[in-house]
Parts: sequence; structure tokens; C-alpha cells
Amino acid sequence: MKLLRAIYTGYGVVVFTTLFVILLPFLLIPILFPQQFRLVGIINRWWARLLFLFIFIPFQTENRGKLDRKKQYIFCPNHFSYLDIPSVGLAPHNTIFVGKSEMSKVPLFGFMYRKLHITVDRTKLKSRYASLEKSMQAIDEGKSLIIYPEGGIITAKEPVLSKFKDGPFRVAIEKQIPLVPVTIPFNWIILPPDEFLLRWHPLKVIFHEPIETSQLTIKDLDALKEKVYHVIDSELKKNLNPELLSTYITYS
Repeated sequence: MKLLRAIYTGYGVVVFTTLFVILLPFLLIPILFPQQFRLVGIINRWWARLLFLFIFIPFQTENRGKLDRKKQYIFCPNHFSYLDIPSVGLAPHNTIFVGKSEMSKVPLFGFMYRKLHITVDRTKLKSRYASLEKSMQAIDEGKSLIIYPEGGIITAKEPVLSKFKDGPFRVAIEKQIPLVPVTIPFNWIILPPDEFLLRWHPLKVIFHEPIETSQLTIKDLDALKEKVYHVIDSELKKNLNPELLSTYITYS
């Protein structure tokens, strides 16, 4: 079984890399002309769709609330798998990522990521502060953001939502930007966090109704954090029944 998954994973890496090479010339447009930043979201959406199509993963996006194309949002997804990155690329709104600085070290891909997205080294206070400042600036430039509130993949096996960091909620309150909780319930099955081996399973991304912050102050940060946590955690528990959990944890 693991041999078949290894072959499937190798095929998936080839597909991902091939699509990146094909799309790279288009990604150079917003790199050379930053005012065209909305192209990043459009290209990421096509990249994600084609990736899942060619690796034979059926995907479903569920939009619980209507997003205004003229407004900006901060998307806050749970993070249990490296597959979460292309999955959130399916967002119905054009966005850029706030993600780990390690991504910028990948040859060629890292150049693109560093130029188009916001990187952060969460082990360094100075880098965390700089990423917060860059996030504020990105909002001022009209961009929408994807920020993983857990600060990375924390859970090792069973998908348990970790404690949220303050960053996305501080930015949302200070800039009065709505937050969109995002639940990705099955990616830990498709690409487990403790092993880099693909497994076939349908993929689902739920974009919840936006949570307004226009009447909030920094004093409301903890309450806002708890509200977003509850939305995502409740949806996870609805999708991950005990039988499903025991099956994949036992027979991984």
C-alpha cells in the first residue's frame, strides 16, 4: 500500500512542478507589475483546480456567505496538511498568503513566493513583527490575505485545532477588515502531516460567512479569536466522525 502511495505522491509532485513551470511566465506579470496583484489569486485558483484535476482528487468548495468583490477579507483556515496551501487557492476571492519563510528557500518556487506573498519566520520576534507590518501595508494596498491562525501545522496526527495566534485578528481589527473562517476537514487524510504520502480521498473546503470587525477594538481580540475558532472547530467535528477518525488513524 505504501509503495502505491509513494508512486502516487511522485506523480503528484511531477504534476505540481509541471504546472508551476507552465504558469510561471504568468506569475511574472504581478512580480514585474505589482499593481496587477489580483492576478495572483486568479492564477492560484487555476493552479489548484488543474492540480486536483490531474491528480484525480475530486474537490468541492462550499461558500456559506456571499463575498463582495469590492471588499477585502482575511481568510483564516485550519492547517493540518501541506495540501492546505493549494486548497485555499480555490478561494472565490483573489488573495495573497502570509506563510512560513521556509517556503522562500525552495529553488525558483521560493523566488515567486517571496516576491508575491508575505513570509514570516515564526521563531523570530523581529520577523513576526515585520510580517504584521507587511500585512497591514498589504491591506492598505487593497489586497486580501490568507493567514493560518494556528501559525503552522501543529497537530502531528489526529486533526486537533491548535491555539490561535493573535496576528490575523489584530490586523483585521486595526484595519476593520472582515474575517472569513475556512474549514478544510479532509486534507490530513489525503496528505497526512507526519508523512509525505498522498492518499486518494475527496477534498472539501468550506468558506464560512464573513465576520465583521467594523465595530470592534483591540479589546475584542480574544473574543473574535474565540468566535472564529468555534466556527472552524464545530465544522470539523461535524465532518470528522469517530469512525472516520479511527479508520485513518489505525490504517494509515
